[in-house]
Amino acid sequence: MRRALLAITAALAVGLAPAPAAADPDWSLVPDGRPGGQQPAQQPTQLPAAQEKSSGGYAAWQPALPGTARVVAERWSGPRTLDVLISSRAVGRLLPVRLLLPRGWSKQARRTWPVLYLLHGGADDYTSWTRMTDVAALTQDVDAIVVMPEAGRAGNYSDWHNRGKGGPPAWATFHTYEVRRLLEVGYRAGARRAIAGLSMGAYGAMKYAAAYRGMFRFAGAYSGIMATQLPGIPQLIMNAQASEKQDPLALWGDPSRNKKVWAANDPMVLAPNLKGVSLYISSGTTSGQGELDPPGTPWHPAHLGEPISAYTAKAFSRRLTGLGIEHTLNLYGNGTHTWPYWYREFRNSFPMILGALGLPGGGPAEVGEWKLR
Repeated sequence: MRRALLAITAALAVGLAPAPAAADPDWSLVPDGRPGGQQPAQQPTQLPAAQEKSSGGYAAWQPALPGTARVVAERWSGPRTLDVLISSRAVGRLLPVRLLLPRGWSKQARRTWPVLYLLHGGADDYTSWTRMTDVAALTQDVDAIVVMPEAGRAGNYSDWHNRGKGGPPAWATFHTYEVRRLLEVGYRAGARRAIAGLSMGAYGAMKYAAAYRGMFRFAGAYSGIMATQLPGIPQLIMNAQASEKQDPLALWGDPSRNKKVWAANDPMVLAPNLKGVSLYISSGTTSGQGELDPPGTPWHPAHLGEPISAYTAKAFSRRLTGLGIEHTLNLYGNGTHTWPYWYREFRNSFPMILGALGLPGGGPAEVGEWKLR
């Protein structure tokens, strides 16, 4: 039973995903001199000598540089895909953030663009959305900046308690202050924002929207924990942290002795702040294979993350309803804790995202009638 619990909790709170791609050390500061922000279809595999020198040997996860947060390097990895490397004082590391840029974008533009943040799951990294989905193609004609920040394998989108000492890693500060401000100052990001994520990132999206009132106009959560203090959930989260070789008490402390810290990171407690935010919450309920699972695919204990996610989503939905907060809840029965379902749910909620960002194509989620099961 203990092994099964660890497998389940690692999959849900930390996420089930392929091994992250190796970090590419070829970073450099890239001048923004191309007309209209258009980039060549293929980037050189070898950097020019001048760019190699300017990169300073920077690579993701190196210790942060002294001083305040700043962009230290850039790298084009596709026609509209720009990775920026940020020296984060909050986390204490050089951390990458992937941007999908709209047509006509440039650093010198007189206008700003609305922003969609996409958060990755646990045991994965900032490349997951572009690696596992066709989000680049889906958004190629969308007049918005898509932001996919690094969040650590088990960062849980939180400023860690560290047994009362605080300090790094402060992932929430990195995302909601350092990344946000640097993009606003240097990359023409505007103040109209939406946020969505899967598994660990689903929790992060809903927590950020609730904890930072008014920062996001939409929050989408696909198969994540929506209430951290329900019976059994604290143990799941701490076991998941331990499975990633992290101190289980470093994240939010002890769930009994540090109730205020846990409450400050609980979307259920923070739910009143979500009034006026467009909300989409989804999860499978059975852990059984569904229509998007190829025939013959072996079942994995990680898929039990779906009914656990649904358990918290139901309670969260009841809380929102009691507060008079409108939301869309899609509990779809069979379906595994895997990318095909997360991306389907993202696409289902995409009209809500466009509407929140004030873009053409906005409307209600593309899901059928549902019942609270």
